[in-house]
Amino acid sequence: MNHPKFTCNHINQKQLANRWDLSERTLERWRAIGWGPLFLKIGGRVVYRAEDILAYEEQHLADSTQSRVCNR
Repeated sequence: MNHPKFTCNHINQKQLANRWDLSERTLERWRAIGWGPLFLKIGGRVVYRAEDILAYEEQHLADSTQSRVCNR
């Protein structure tokens, strides 16, 4: 899966939801229960750092529904 490179170091919730084809509400729920990538809350606004998104994607690589791929 190839994603376009980030043009800035942070993206907002809407941009991440589009990247992963999720609803914004899903990301809100994940934050509330401690799932998903690390995020910053700045002035009441939530943003995600590019490096945290990429790290989260890397941690969740899988080659089957049974297990995750480690150290690829």
